[in-house]
Amino acid sequence: MAALVQIQENPQWKKLLSFVGPGFLVSVAYLDPGNLGTDLQAGADHKYELLWIVVVGLTFALIMQSRSANLGVATGKHLAEHCKIEYPKPVNYCLWMLAEVAVIAADIPEVIGTAFALNILLKVPIWGGVLLAGLNTLLLLGLQRYGIRKLELAIAVLVLVVGGCFFSVMVQAKPSAKDILTGMFAPRLGGRWATRDAIALLGALIMPHNLFLHSALVTSRKIPHSFDGIRTATNYFLIESGMALFFALLINVTVISVTGSVCWHRDLSLESRVLCKDITLDSAAVLLKNALGEWSSKLYAISLLASGQSATVTGTYAGQYIMQGFLDLKMKLWMRNLVTRCIAIAPSILACIVGGPSGAAKLIIVASMILSFELPFALVPLLRFTSSEAKMGRHKNSIPVILISWLSGFCSITINLYFLSITFMGWMASNQIPKAASVLVGVLLCPIMLLYVALLTYLTVKKQTPVSSSDLAMNSVRTSESSSERGSDGIHKAQETEVDDIVCA
Repeated sequence: MAALVQIQENPQWKKLLSFVGPGFLVSVAYLDPGNLGTDLQAGADHKYELLWIVVVGLTFALIMQSRSANLGVATGKHLAEHCKIEYPKPVNYCLWMLAEVAVIAADIPEVIGTAFALNILLKVPIWGGVLLAGLNTLLLLGLQRYGIRKLELAIAVLVLVVGGCFFSVMVQAKPSAKDILTGMFAPRLGGRWATRDAIALLGALIMPHNLFLHSALVTSRKIPHSFDGIRTATNYFLIESGMALFFALLINVTVISVTGSVCWHRDLSLESRVLCKDITLDSAAVLLKNALGEWSSKLYAISLLASGQSATVTGTYAGQYIMQGFLDLKMKLWMRNLVTRCIAIAPSILACIVGGPSGAAKLIIVASMILSFELPFALVPLLRFTSSEAKMGRHKNSIPVILISWLSGFCSITINLYFLSITFMGWMASNQIPKAASVLVGVLLCPIMLLYVALLTYLTVKKQTPVSSSDLAMNSVRTSESSSERGSDGIHKAQETEVDDIVCA
């Protein structure tokens, strides 16, 4: 992977800037095309009523992402590596396959979103845009050759592009600032289907592969592995993650406010009213063009393109760390991107050819269902490891943090499974599945759900395996050696680390 980044000790603002990067790479998952589509529909259906759900969701995300960062900083190993050490091979292979499917499912909206953006901007056919989606990402990944900081900067610029474009559209839409603030801080679910849509909005925010990714990205910083060094680093990463997710919050609020203003305007045309009832990533451009002018649809397409490309880079990175951690198998990023994209492109092209843009939109819903189904298999191990003294030593979660994180995790898992259930039942009802076929589906799903519950129970109650000081010492040696090997870009060799203060096994 990329070379380690040297931390600037003085002045304090330079030290903080040295830690800036991982949180912004992670934050783009909260701005991917799937989330943008959910935000657009939430604003169209409920105006500003569900803005508080975004605030709650991203607050929960900050709690979980900071746990992930702490795991990587305190132990020098990321989540996938800990899973490999902790669980027997059959369980590990299951977790690995689930994580890989999650990466592919997250990649599908990014592929389709990029294809829609290219269609709006350059009139490229949707199926052609799907094929081009992977090639664009290779250009961004090429920045890795010049150091991780260059790639982090490029992703930060793309995030600013997404936010800047939607903010420009919002200025033209002229939403009420008072109503937006009320929606953000006055919880209510008064509209029709508000509870269902709130659950869908919350379920779309948390990505399982993000939890694997953050714990790995923080290891790119060279920090002293003493008690104070680790504690200082976790504090700085918490601040950095808070900054990144605050920007993500503002952009999500902006997206919802755009359709909340446009679709609830008293002079909205009949055609636009029809579009507001079922917004897709494709039809949103038509809606904005009709309501605000052609330039707004172009800005929307640019933001969609930036969103898809940045989210794809982080997805590729997550897949690389997952494969390396679970299987100890390394693959070049361009190869990893090609493999992931080929798997994601196949159903995307099929959906575009058979169902057109509406078929692609339905595929995004299927992808969100898969992510909701798989979230617990990343979340439960993360909470178990970071709450365990055997893994984290004196850096384990405090009692209040354990209570808050586990309660939040349980609520998130429940919400996601409920979202999965109502979406699946709604799909069966809308397609008028025959009764015999429904019974057959139920019979097939029963053993799958039993295995699902059994694996979750095992992950939750399994006694933690202590990490010995010798294991951490060997990991520190390997980190220093790999840093030395990758030091061709001018990064100095890592300082010797202290092990005694890391773990109280």
